[in-house]
Parts: sequence; C-alpha cells; structure tokens
Amino acid sequence: MPPCADSPVFGLLINVFRRFYTSIECVISRHTAPIRTPAAASTSTTTTASSSARLTMSLPSDFLWGFATASYQIEGGAEQDGRAPSIWDTFCAIPGKIADGSSGIVACDSYNRYRDDIELLKKIGAKAYRFSVSWSRVIPLGGRNDPVNPAGLQYYVTLVDALLDAGITPLVTVFHWDLPDALDKRYGGLLNRTEFPLDFEHYARTLYKALPKVKHWITFNEPWCSSILGYSTGFFAPGRTSDRSKSAEGDSSREPWTVGHNLLLAHGRAVKVYRDEFKAQSDGGEIGITLNGDMCYPWDPADPADVAAVERKLEFSISWFADPIYFGKYPDSMRQQLGDRLPEFTDDERALVQGSNDFYGMNHYTANYIRSRPADAQPPDWDFMGNLETRFEDKAGNSIGEETQSFWLRPNPNGFRDLILWLTKRYNTPKIFVTENGTSVKGENDLPLEKVTEDDFRVRYFDGYVKAMAEAVSQGADVRGYMAWSLMDNFEWAEGYETRFGVTYVDYEHGQVRHPKKSAYSLKPLFESLIAKA
Repeated sequence: MPPCADSPVFGLLINVFRRFYTSIECVISRHTAPIRTPAAASTSTTTTASSSARLTMSLPSDFLWGFATASYQIEGGAEQDGRAPSIWDTFCAIPGKIADGSSGIVACDSYNRYRDDIELLKKIGAKAYRFSVSWSRVIPLGGRNDPVNPAGLQYYVTLVDALLDAGITPLVTVFHWDLPDALDKRYGGLLNRTEFPLDFEHYARTLYKALPKVKHWITFNEPWCSSILGYSTGFFAPGRTSDRSKSAEGDSSREPWTVGHNLLLAHGRAVKVYRDEFKAQSDGGEIGITLNGDMCYPWDPADPADVAAVERKLEFSISWFADPIYFGKYPDSMRQQLGDRLPEFTDDERALVQGSNDFYGMNHYTANYIRSRPADAQPPDWDFMGNLETRFEDKAGNSIGEETQSFWLRPNPNGFRDLILWLTKRYNTPKIFVTENGTSVKGENDLPLEKVTEDDFRVRYFDGYVKAMAEAVSQGADVRGYMAWSLMDNFEWAEGYETRFGVTYVDYEHGQVRHPKKSAYSLKPLFESLIAKA
C-alpha cells in the first residue's frame, strides 16, 4: 500500500511513482468497478444507504470477522530458527528500493510476540485472524527436493493451536509475496512455468499436512501485485522492469503476463492437492484465492467510451485472474490488446484452473473514476490497465473521496457495495470472504500517541464500509467474512514504516510495544449490531 510521507527519500520515490503513473495514466492501487453514474460515488467515509435498506441489513449468523496481517510485514525473526532470505530481504537491501531504507528484519517482532498478538485479538473481540506463512521459514531453499525446517514449521503449528485455543478461527495464506530467494536465483522464480508450480504444490502440501486444523486456506494474495509491481513497474520484489534505470533485467511487455499465468497454474495445483488429499478429512475445509480490486466509475457517464473503459479496467485487474478460475479463459479485452504476450492455456492447464475456488477472497480499499484514451491512441507495450486513465475527480469535478495518507486511497463505501454486487453478478453469486479492507489516516505518523489512538477517521471508514457490505448482502451477495487490514501497523512494503494501516499502534522505537487505537474496539459492536442471532 503506497503511502505519502515527509522524508526526502520517500518524497523522491513518490515523485517517481507519480511520474511513472502519469506517463501510463495510472495510479498504483487496487482495482476495478461496475458501471454507475457519478452520483453513486459517495465522498463520505460513511455509507449513504437508504434508511429502508439499513433496516433490512444483516449478516449471516456464522459470519466471521477479524483482522489480517502478512508474514514479512509483521514477523521479524528474519534470521531465527533456520529461516532463509526471501526476495523481499534481497530487495530491501538494494539502496533506494524502500522509502525509509528499512526492511522486515524485525518488523513487529510477531515471531517472538505472537502470544501477545493473540491476547490483543481476544481483547478486541475478534473471531478470526488471517495470517500468511513465510515459505523461506518452512522450506528455506524453497524447492520440492529441499529440506523442510522443523522449527519454522512448528512455529505455525503452535500459532494455529494457540488461536484455536483462544476461540479464534485461522485463515491461512500460503503465499503473500515473500518467495524464497533461492528459487528466484535457481530458476527465475515466478517466471518459470514448469518448476515454480511444482515447488509451490509441494510447499502447499507440506502446510496442509502440518496444519490439519486449518479450515480456510488462501493460495495467493493479490497475484496482480506480484505480477505487475514485481515484473512490470519494478516497485516490488524482485524489481524487474524494462526501465533500465531501475533494473538491469526485465521485460515489462511480457513478464507480468507470464508470471500471472504461472501463478494461476500454481494455484490450480495447490487446490487440486488439497481437494484430492486433504479436504475429505478437513471437516468442511475450503480453499480459494485472494484478488485485489478497486471500484471504478466512468469519468463521463454520458460517454460510451468511458463506460466501456470501466469494464475494461475491471477485466485487466480482477478478471485477469477470476475469469480463468470461473470460466476457463482470459477476458477477450485482454487477448485483443495483448495478443500472444498473454499465454494460452493448454487443455490440461484449463482443467486444472477452471473451478479451482471454493470461495472468492476480496481485498478492497478505494475507488477511481475512469476515462478512456482516444480511440486512435495505441497503448504502449507496457500498458497493463487497458488503455485508459484513472482519476480522483469526474468530469463535473466531483471527488471520489477524502484524502488519506496514501495517495492512491480515497474512501468510498458505496464503491465497496457496488463492487461486491458486480462480483456477485459476473461470477454467479460466489461465496466471498473480504480478506483485506482498511485505510491509512492523513498525517497519522506525525501525531503524538494520544492523538494517534483517537483514529476517528478510521472508525468512520470501517463503519461505512462494513454497512455497505451488509447492504450488498441484503441485495443478494453471499459474503461470509471480513478481515480488517490490519491488526497492527507494519512494514508497508516499498513504503517501509512511514504509513500506518493498523488498528494498533506499534512503537518501533521502543521495543515494538502495541497500543490499541479506538478503531480496534469499534468493530466488535459494529458487527454485533449486524450479525443475525443464531
């Protein structure tokens, strides 16, 4: 999540971000949208659902709510108990790649403080906790013929048992971007269509076998980010791009599409293993993938080109991965623009991928307006958006939402509702788990602790978004869970520690001490007011 900050290094990085995305008419963000008029785009952090809709809003009695984190962002313990480097350790060591020059070597030190984190979850009433596993902690060299690290695996066994003992349901993400560096060096990592899916299958099988009590599995977190930010823009590990000022290697016109395809194949193999070897003994276990997506509206709703661009934007982000899973093919708009740069599925690959979701994992934060580029404007070969522009204001000057610390994030709760309903229509009412949703707060990192913990803006964000989600359920969506991002402030990838998304303040200068914010206590009464009584 790319935030704004005041450090000179970060300012330089953000200027690079802005120049790059201005040149390709894009904002680094979370994508997509159904087609509505700008009037649907609320600029408030609270939803504008009608009073009649509010009266009927409710969530299922077995609805799971809680918080989400990711291994490299919170664990630390980078050199403890046999863990080996991931591509993010290597990337962070390159000067200029991280805004504040930091890394996840210590992060929130959750590897050593996980019991404190579980006590925090209990204190604020969470029913579920989504976390990811560090591949290089479990299999340090990563491959199917490499040794498993017993100490690393035992950490997650202990964590799952402790969560269940506390009455908290674990949702486990197998891969949240931290590929073992050894695999990247051995055969090119995610670029290898043969080796990577096989190694990922073995890694997933290792986790399924060791963690039989887990009933909610997520194969990949946001493959769009791994593909585009890692292999097109070069802003994320491993940092490959056609821009030779950023990377000596990379091909932004082809590599992201190759990586996306390989991630789908690896996902399919991991799902097949779970279903064939573990699901029958799991007492209702299920597996899916998490995709990121922004809501979008036409910049000019009276312009058919802008309306069409909204659909194209959605297809280049969400449907890039969801269509093969639900329909067995890539969107036609992508094939038309990308041609043979977009890989073809073999019959065996299609059979592996199609139908490989028990649920849809939804990460969502923000919304945008979309403007089509001129009909005669050919997209450059590095374009990954669908030949369009993203805007924060529509043709009439209406803002999509209030500013936050993150330049890409503008709260718009109605967009959350509309995107859920779009997914519901396009993919025939899939079971949905919202696996991330949250916000940064403008200027939060510069405030004294007593002000930081009074995060009313974040409280309003959650209130608006959760009620918008409940409204979507009242209109027929099948949403089964919601994980707020994040349980605590953490290492925010290329932005380091200069932006905070947590409901808990982490004091990095005084031993990673946790201080719950007002928002940490706001979700329990909110969900209690919406979840139907059994």
